Amino acid sequence: MYHAAFGTRNAIGRTFLLHSGAMASAKRIGVLTGGGDAPGLNAVIRAVVKTASNSGIECVGLEDSFDGLIETGRSRPLTPRDVTGILRLGGTILGTTNRGNPFAYPVTTSDGTHDYSDRVVEQFKKMDLDALIVIGGDGTLAIAHEFSRRNIPIVSVPKTIDNDIAGTTNCFGFDTAVSFATDAIDRLHTTAEAHRRIMIVEVMGRYAGWIALQAGVAGGADAILIPEIPFDISSVAARLRARDQWGAKFSIVVVAEGACPKGGERSLIERAREGFVERLGGMGALVCEALAHETGKETRSVVLGHLQRGGAPTAFDRTLATRFGGKAVELVLRGQFGKMVANHPPDLVPVPLGEVVGRTKLVPLDYDLLQTARMMGISFGD
Repeated sequence: MYHAAFGTRNAIGRTFLLHSGAMASAKRIGVLTGGGDAPGLNAVIRAVVKTASNSGIECVGLEDSFDGLIETGRSRPLTPRDVTGILRLGGTILGTTNRGNPFAYPVTTSDGTHDYSDRVVEQFKKMDLDALIVIGGDGTLAIAHEFSRRNIPIVSVPKTIDNDIAGTTNCFGFDTAVSFATDAIDRLHTTAEAHRRIMIVEVMGRYAGWIALQAGVAGGADAILIPEIPFDISSVAARLRARDQWGAKFSIVVVAEGACPKGGERSLIERAREGFVERLGGMGALVCEALAHETGKETRSVVLGHLQRGGAPTAFDRTLATRFGGKAVELVLRGQFGKMVANHPPDLVPVPLGEVVGRTKLVPLDYDLLQTARMMGISFGD
């Protein structure tokens, strides 16, 4: 009776999408995750697989980013059963890598040396894929854009805890990272107050200060140092000494890993080399040493590092990631390729990849949260 009246579940999905103006021509799509991991990746994969399945589309999971389109045996079918229970999990069931631009150098595989880009195009066709959903950050999106220009039908989903991808208000993973950093700052308040110390908290963010700003404000930091505003350590020290004078004998300073002193340079753990971008880090320790000298107070530094990437995604990130995954499949069915799914609240909209790659979304100096923080007396070191 059920099948006679309503058809199969897949038929329902196809009918819904067709009534929405979609084209149900895609039969087999690939999905991959690239770049650094972020909470919510599995939620996107789950949404892609379930939405595709309900639309009569077969899903193929490609392992370790584009490596799944280089080496044979680095892919596997994904069904709704395969993604059951992964919504709440951090990381990615497909694996990921943040190696350099695949168009820049040849890659040696088990059956010889190939140009990475040629190999990907070749394998995409051999695997009989109709489209590719690419989930990743700015580097992965740039690679996706190049493959899109080589006529691979691609829809991208923006991913980064740093929230620095242009064209979208939010990326999943950011809310989780901010929530974790805020909790860490909360915990540091108690030990800082007990010992009357200055505590320095270094957070991720690369060249943008979104995590530092939002976690710093939410955690009640007294100074926040972000890449967009070069800082003067004497100005920060003056703010902390003023707190001492009116009776607050401890202070919290949040430092973005990409923060930079006026007239100075960013702190690097490792310089860029072939296939790898530069690794930021160490500015928290430098600020800690300088503030100890300037204020004469005991200081300690904490680097949150990859703890910000791990663990279960927040409810907000689970929801946003699920919306991204479903929308990506919708764009595939509509034939809207070469696009990135972007969050323009309250809607998700397609944005051309060409308008996104090569740009970084920085914290605007007139951003209302930054201005509010200034009015509350939080120092940005300028």
